[in-house]
Amino acid sequence: MATTMQQRPGGLALLCCFLLLPTLLIHGADIPLGSTLSPGSNSASWSSSNNTFSLSFTASPTSPSLFVAAITYAGGVPVWSAGGGAAVDSRGSLRLTSEGDLQLVNGSGAVLWSSNTGGRGVAAAAVEESGNLVLKNSTAAIMWQSFHHPTDTVVVSQKFTSGMKLTSGPYAFAIDKSSGNLTLTWTSGTSSVTYLNKGYNDTSAFASNETPTLTTVQSNGLVLTIESNGLVVMTDGRLATTPAVVAYSSNYGESGDMLRFLRLDGDGNLRAYSAARGSGAAAEQWSAVADQCQVFGYCGDMGVCSYNGTAPVCGCPSRNFELADASDPRKGCRRKVDLANCPGNSTMLQLDNTQFLTYPPEITTEQFFVGITACRLNCLSGGSCVASTALSDGSGLCWLKVSNFVSAYQSPALPSTSFVKVCFPPMPNPPASLSH
Repeated sequence: MATTMQQRPGGLALLCCFLLLPTLLIHGADIPLGSTLSPGSNSASWSSSNNTFSLSFTASPTSPSLFVAAITYAGGVPVWSAGGGAAVDSRGSLRLTSEGDLQLVNGSGAVLWSSNTGGRGVAAAAVEESGNLVLKNSTAAIMWQSFHHPTDTVVVSQKFTSGMKLTSGPYAFAIDKSSGNLTLTWTSGTSSVTYLNKGYNDTSAFASNETPTLTTVQSNGLVLTIESNGLVVMTDGRLATTPAVVAYSSNYGESGDMLRFLRLDGDGNLRAYSAARGSGAAAEQWSAVADQCQVFGYCGDMGVCSYNGTAPVCGCPSRNFELADASDPRKGCRRKVDLANCPGNSTMLQLDNTQFLTYPPEITTEQFFVGITACRLNCLSGGSCVASTALSDGSGLCWLKVSNFVSAYQSPALPSTSFVKVCFPPMPNPPASLSH
C-alpha cells in the first residue's frame, strides 16, 4: 500500500520516487508509482508533454474550502475529475500507490475513489496531450484510462460509447443500448424521467439540414464524438458508411489553438463548447435541448420555468407557494399550507399557457383523453393527483400528475391550461409574473 513517500508530497519526494524507479519507466511525462498530489497553493500538477492538459487539485465549485482532483485544459477549463467530482479537504490527496492503484483519499485517510488497478501490473501514469489520463504497464500497454470513465465531458479524440454515461447532479446522458438513441435523463431516488430520446437516424432529431446516412441501429457499435472542426457525429464501427451528423457547432469549420468538447451541464443540458487555449473560458456552440425550460426538473419540484427575455427564470405557480430556498430559485417551491392540512378544502388553481412536463415513463401512466373541465375535476377528486395539464392543440390530451416531483413550463406560446391543487383560497400570481 502507500509508502512513506506518499505521505510527504512535494518536489523532493517526487525526485526520490524517480530515483528509486527502474530507468525503463523514466521517459516523457511518466508519473512514477508512489507519486502524490495534494491541495493547496503550493500543490504540484501532473501535466502532458506540452502542458496542454494538467491534473491537479482545484477548488470545488460548490464549496471553496474543498478541492476536486481534475484534469483541466490550458487556462483551467475542467474536462475530467476523479470520483465524479468527489471533494476532499486540504488534507486530502490523489495518490498512485506502489501497487499501481490511483486513489482519491480524504483527510481522514478514507479512499473516496479508486481506479481498481492495484496488482494489475501498472508501472506508471501519464497525462496525454489528448487529455487522457492513462495507467500503463512496463511495456506501455494501457491498463486503465480516463477516456473510458468520463465524468461530465467528452473531448476531441475521445470516444463515447453505449455503456458509458455522463453525469451532472441528478442528470445523465447516455446512448440507449436497445435503441441506439441519445438520451438525457433526470433521476431522483427511484423516480426517473427521460426528457430527451433522439435517434441518430431520425432526420428531424438534430441537424435539420443534414440527412444522417446511418439508417440501421446497431447500438453495441455506436460511438459519439466531437470532431476538431466542430461536428458532433455518431458512427457505427461495423458499418462502412459516412458518420451521421448529430449537430454542427455554431463556429463549425473554424480553426485555431482551441479545445472542442461536449459537456453535460448542471442544468441538465448537453452542450458543445470551444475554449481558446489559455483563456480559461468556454463558449457555447450548440445545445441538445434548444428550449431550456423543457429540461425536466430545471426549476425543481413544483417550480415553473419561464423566460425573462432570452434567459430562463424559475418561480412558483402561485402565491400559495414559496421558494424552497430563497437564495436559489432552481431548488423549487413548496406549499405554504400542505394539502394534508386542509382535507376536503382543496381546490384547483388555473395556470394559463402552462404545461406540467410529462415524459416517459410518466406519459404512459398519466395520459388521458378528456376535455379541460374533466381534466381539472379528475385531478381534484383524485387523492394522489397534485396537478394536471389539458392540451389545447386539438389532441384532447390530459396529463394527471401523481408523482412526488412535478416540473412546469410557462410561455405565451404554449397551447395548454394547467391546474395545481392548493388549499383554499387560491391565490394566483399577479399577471405576467411568477411568485418568488
